[in-house]
Amino acid sequence: MSIRRLIIMAAVALSAMQPVSAQSIKGAKTWQTSAEPLKAMALVRAKIKAPIFKNKDYLVTAFGAKGDGNTKNTEAFKKAIEACHANGGGRVVVPAGRFLTGPIYIKSNVNLHLSENATIVFSRDSKDYPLVLTRWEGMDCMNFSPQLYAYGESNIAITGTGTLDGNADNSNWWPWKGRADHGWKKGEPNQFADREALHKQMAARIDPKKRVYGEGHYLRPYMLQPYNCKNLLISGVKMINSPMWFISPVMCDNITIEKVNIQSHGPNTDGCDPDACRNVLIKDCFFDTGDDCIAIKSGRDEDGRDNKRPAENHIIEGCIMKDGHGGVVLGSEIAGGARNIFAVNCEMSSPNLDIILRLKTSSSRGGVIENIFMKDIKVGTYKIAAVHCNMFYEKPGSHIPAIRNVWVENMTVKDGGQYGIFVNAYKESPVTGLKLVNCTIDGVETPVKADFVKDIKFSNVTINGKSVTADALLSGK
Repeated sequence: MSIRRLIIMAAVALSAMQPVSAQSIKGAKTWQTSAEPLKAMALVRAKIKAPIFKNKDYLVTAFGAKGDGNTKNTEAFKKAIEACHANGGGRVVVPAGRFLTGPIYIKSNVNLHLSENATIVFSRDSKDYPLVLTRWEGMDCMNFSPQLYAYGESNIAITGTGTLDGNADNSNWWPWKGRADHGWKKGEPNQFADREALHKQMAARIDPKKRVYGEGHYLRPYMLQPYNCKNLLISGVKMINSPMWFISPVMCDNITIEKVNIQSHGPNTDGCDPDACRNVLIKDCFFDTGDDCIAIKSGRDEDGRDNKRPAENHIIEGCIMKDGHGGVVLGSEIAGGARNIFAVNCEMSSPNLDIILRLKTSSSRGGVIENIFMKDIKVGTYKIAAVHCNMFYEKPGSHIPAIRNVWVENMTVKDGGQYGIFVNAYKESPVTGLKLVNCTIDGVETPVKADFVKDIKFSNVTINGKSVTADALLSGK
């Protein structure tokens, strides 16, 4: 090995050891008018195109599947998908009925189509779930396969008007969370030790393929997780009772998620969590969840920073959010950063919905959250805040995060909760370039609570019937 190469390697290793401060990251251009983010959103939209499939159907019942709710159809689904893939793709069609199965692996050029009154019910037997490379709460490992999984595939879809039933409840999967309100009893196993062990393996940068969990461990599988795939479509289906997060593509590109109905109040049953993905459209979906409705992510701590894959170019449009910790959320597994996130024409309302726009990160994460645009948002009620920026979500570290260029326009709130605007930031990394335009927020206890902010602008903003200025935000009044 040459001396020059050794010097370069040493420099790279040294730079990886240094904490990343907010001041060391070059700032992006701040939007001055709403025409700028609208133009940027149009450019993103042009990049997102749903895949098209060959006009040929493969009926799962032709491969031995039985929709009686009792027969385990894992092999029948596998054979149908393999046949479809081998012949250039098309639709693998699930007819009306209740089809029990283990995890389903989807191959390139395959559209898994659920007909009206078709339900895929996933097995409760953990032994049916093989080990695969997956991402669990932003950390990569070998764990139970997600109920629907793909790795390195392209042109894949799940469509139709049928139902995907994760088959989780307080007697299965959910008790692993370790909460009594979800079925866990003292002395029973839970995820605590495994979660802590995975944190330590990540911090030590152990190869994810050597971080082995699965059978005998208690990290719940997700419902749908394509990993390192491109050209994805999820359309029309209803999704219920996931063991954990519902939809969480990882490091994927070109994703369309439309007209999906997600309902579950289990622990950590996030609706849609794209993780380190690019060019994502989430449109006309319904969320009523036990955790965040939509949470955009880019990996936790070392795994997020080392992969260097930000979440970028996401459009959220025409969605309805009911219960959930947050409506549109960035984080907390956001170490890779996030940029160019647009949410427009959405409706949110529930006394069990905590926050409308939630940016949550910490100095154990680091990274930059920037270019966030939210417009035409109708809100009935919520519990905590309309706009919530928090840099202290989890334990601190040496990687100070940054939040900048956040634009909220035409948000109306009829009956708010604890805060209108909430900011908790680092003095050395204030939330920068937060703009509210034409916003009306009524019914809140505290209009504004903020510590460290910079370059804040309000235009035609009223909270509890009174005009609020940037000066009020800076003074905390």
